[in-house]
Amino acid sequence: MQAKIFFGSQEVIKENFSQRKNPFSGKVVSQAPICDAEDARKALKIAQEATQDAKTSTLSQRCNWLLDVAKKLRENKEDIAKTITDEVGKPITFARVEVERCIETVLLSAETMRTMHGETINTDAMGSGKKTIAYFSRIPAGVVVAITPFNFPLNLIAHKLAPALVAGNTVVLKPTPEAPLTAYKFAKLFIESEYAIKDALSVVYGDSEVGNALITSDIPRVISFTGSVPVGNIITKNAGIKKVSLELGGNAATFVDKSADLDLAARRCALGAFINSGQVCISLQRIYVDSAIYEEFAQKMAEETQKLVVGSPYEDATFMGPLIDDEASIRAMEWVQSAITEGAIALLPPRREGRMFYPCVMANVTDEMAIVCQEVFAPIVSLVRVNGFDEAVPKMNNSPYGLQFSVFTNDLNLAKRAIDVLDAGGIVINDMPTLRFDIQPYGGVKLSGVGREGPRFAIEEMTEIKSVVIC
Repeated sequence: MQAKIFFGSQEVIKENFSQRKNPFSGKVVSQAPICDAEDARKALKIAQEATQDAKTSTLSQRCNWLLDVAKKLRENKEDIAKTITDEVGKPITFARVEVERCIETVLLSAETMRTMHGETINTDAMGSGKKTIAYFSRIPAGVVVAITPFNFPLNLIAHKLAPALVAGNTVVLKPTPEAPLTAYKFAKLFIESEYAIKDALSVVYGDSEVGNALITSDIPRVISFTGSVPVGNIITKNAGIKKVSLELGGNAATFVDKSADLDLAARRCALGAFINSGQVCISLQRIYVDSAIYEEFAQKMAEETQKLVVGSPYEDATFMGPLIDDEASIRAMEWVQSAITEGAIALLPPRREGRMFYPCVMANVTDEMAIVCQEVFAPIVSLVRVNGFDEAVPKMNNSPYGLQFSVFTNDLNLAKRAIDVLDAGGIVINDMPTLRFDIQPYGGVKLSGVGREGPRFAIEEMTEIKSVVIC
């Protein structure tokens, strides 16, 4: 099926298309129009012209709009889940979970906006002031550019579209080239809704040429991007004076204390390291284990990993499907082989079959190895032996990234200390750092980005504060 451009509410077919092949079967599963910079500029202009209608629309209309989209998503859940599996190879069970999470994100955005408000200010509180009627409110920022990645091709769009539109903005969406049809089907639900604001949403496809035209234009007020650090750097340098929200890379770590429930820790760490084939910004990559329980935990971790079903993403029992492309699979094997050359031990034999890369647990890993220092974005996790939490802290913090960390412990004082000393945007106690609830503020420090997502926090990023004084 062909994905099409949306220039506002107008659906447009172009002559030239790119093909998307399923990462597992290699079969063509979708097509997307090849866009250029002129398409991006046209979409931005349409969004700009629609800002007044969006700004003056009622909140009830915008909330009903999102509720209608959520209803249609539920009605089309299986079709959209299969489209996700077709385009990015995500196991169908987890594709269904992503659709459910997307529905929750859309509904939560509507519920959040209903209760968002400003507040009154006591302008006579200081000697230099006087008694007035003063308050501030939140108003739409204007045009939002949303750029999204392949690993959660539906829900990460929802985390941008739903808050932006319910707040009264207009949006130009550039979805990942790997999942054009998923984005098209989702956007179509917004555009064809009876509550839709005309021309409030446009969708264009492409890579650097289209992206550069979007971010360098003077029209957008907000750039919301989820993706790699190199692209985030380009956006930061080229965007100009705009609000920029960046959700970038990660190198998630956990510490397993000798007081921890090791069965729980191994089970959750296996899930956190290998879900979505490790293609998650908060995928567990580094596990620092107290030396007193290192061998026991390593054995349990290997046992839990062996239980994971790797295979066709269309089978309900499959936990792990293919990586997104050949390059990712080849790179993963190179990571592992490099670490083995440097002295690491693979607890399970490294195995690659085309784009299928089987989960790999590496032991005897040292701080200098690339699989610890850099983001691997693959199903590889490293076990590092440490003499207690005090040794683990500087190692965990010694990363250019700071998205989410976790600690497994039954020592309350250690848990409280971890919250204070670990340098990340999110800290999880007694679960994997890959844990994310869509209602929470989500984002990192250092190279992991700026700004926060989660409906309430995204709405704050995508609105401006207007201060009013009546004398």
